[in-house]
Amino acid sequence: MEVYINPPKSRWDYLCKRPALDNSNLNKTVVDIMNAVKSEGDAQLLAYAEKFDKIKLSSIVATVAEINRQADQVAQSLNDAIQVAAANIEKFHKAQRLTPEKVTTSPGVVCWRKQLPIQKVGLYVPGGTAPLFSSLLMLAIPAKLAGCETIVICTPPNEEGSIAPEIAYCCKLLGLDAIFKVGGAQAIAAMSFGTASIPKVDKIFGPGNQFVTRAKEMSLNYGLAIDMPAGPSEVLVIADKQSNPEFVAADLLSQAEHGIDSQVILLGDDLTKIGEIMGLVNKKVEKLPRAAMAKEALKNSKAVVFDELQTCMDFSNTYAPEHLILAVQNPEYWAEAVKVAGSVFLGNYTPESAGDYASGTNHTLPTNGFARQYSGVSLNSFVNYVTFQQIDKDGIQNLGPVIETMAEAEGLQAHKDAVSVRLKAIADGY
Repeated sequence: MEVYINPPKSRWDYLCKRPALDNSNLNKTVVDIMNAVKSEGDAQLLAYAEKFDKIKLSSIVATVAEINRQADQVAQSLNDAIQVAAANIEKFHKAQRLTPEKVTTSPGVVCWRKQLPIQKVGLYVPGGTAPLFSSLLMLAIPAKLAGCETIVICTPPNEEGSIAPEIAYCCKLLGLDAIFKVGGAQAIAAMSFGTASIPKVDKIFGPGNQFVTRAKEMSLNYGLAIDMPAGPSEVLVIADKQSNPEFVAADLLSQAEHGIDSQVILLGDDLTKIGEIMGLVNKKVEKLPRAAMAKEALKNSKAVVFDELQTCMDFSNTYAPEHLILAVQNPEYWAEAVKVAGSVFLGNYTPESAGDYASGTNHTLPTNGFARQYSGVSLNSFVNYVTFQQIDKDGIQNLGPVIETMAEAEGLQAHKDAVSVRLKAIADGY
């Protein structure tokens, strides 16, 4: 990690840049995959499983028997942990349901807004060396709470040609039954166009590598929606003189181990404390099972020292972190200075990994600075807000002349007539 001391604001944009992988062939590769799946459907998905996942499948469908068999392999201790996490996630997201409130805007004119579920959603769940079953919980639970009619799960097959046991257990726990052994950009293509086995969806959710991310972006061209633009995971930690260096070092490494393109940013107001934290990071990284990945991520990472915590907050708001940890005294006070972030973790006993797994908040969050424009996944992500209005006879008489005047001013005669015919009918005794 490079260290910067009181960099001027003119340098902040440079320091806020995220690492970028070489993606010169990315677009062509993903376009080819999208087109092939659109044309060949399931047959192409089976071919890609053999090419990319090194497994020859007879079917991309994960049957109920297969799900049960895989789920039975999960240790009871993990089952219990997943159930606690699922209950917390459900509790937090259930509180986001809204009861429609009818508002009388004028006498006889009543308006309201209602949450209605998106009918068909697709959830991408990464597999491979680290199956992200927690992402399935974060996506499927609010989807079910929202009442989505069709919930499609795509996840890569493992080396045995099945889905990961942990993912299978979560599917069984949540009562999910449309599960497909498909990964990568081809999974996004399948959910975008539909195949003989996989339904076409209306909106796609879930994290993934650069190929998955680009495929999700391309799906927008085919009338779909996505949860948000996504990139590699990141964390920004603000640590003051009173912070616990061991806690902070652990938090930084918990993000660095995600992948070589992850980024961690450490801010503070005391150079000695920052140095102590960095020393622990360099020591502890050697003991990680994913040390090679974490070390590469640390090469993209930075520590910045400012004289004042307020300047640290200003820098954080410029960076727009996915995860922001306030390892400071009076974290509630400094939380009020947060203007831009995906999710915020307050105080010494709130590790970012709590939000990743079990506190209840959603871990599907905007990265790469998109926290400026996007929120993390929530119940709202799985619903549309539909407005309703009802006008009675008195209401149209009260509001009608206003509508007529405005429509006439815009030169839209038919709009005016739609009101005028009603007013005339009432005058005639209708």
